[in-house]
Amino acid sequence: MIDIAGSSRQYCTFRLAQYHCGIDVLAVHEILRHQPMTRVPLAPPVVKGLINLRGQIITALDMRTRLSFPPREDGKAPINIVVGTGAGEDEAAAALLVDEIGDVIDIDPASCEPPPDTINGAVRDLIQSVCKLEKGLLLILDVAKATRIE
Repeated sequence: MIDIAGSSRQYCTFRLAQYHCGIDVLAVHEILRHQPMTRVPLAPPVVKGLINLRGQIITALDMRTRLSFPPREDGKAPINIVVGTGAGEDEAAAALLVDEIGDVIDIDPASCEPPPDTINGAVRDLIQSVCKLEKGLLLILDVAKATRIE
């Protein structure tokens, strides 16, 4: 949940299917165009492969699969949002595969609410909060939960 007593926070926004989503900008390491991936045999369906990013091996996670959305249109390459999770020795990086990158925006925590009861399944578990914007809603995703592989 977002701290309502705090000042505005910045979020990196992106599109997944018809949804406008965001993650805390402090979790984002970098944004990359589609990268060549090495498939991982017997990996869960959410793991699309491994990316070699300047010598660091990063797991690429398809957010459409994670949220039970239909697959991307043929020929449409995803964008990689490289995020960091954990701290210290537990720090790790993963690439979230999204449809389209948006802007970094400031959000007033007072405009955010807990996810409504009408959201079901995997989506509800990953949504930290829902924020009202001038042009619709922004779903704030929990990076730690989004990068967890089960």
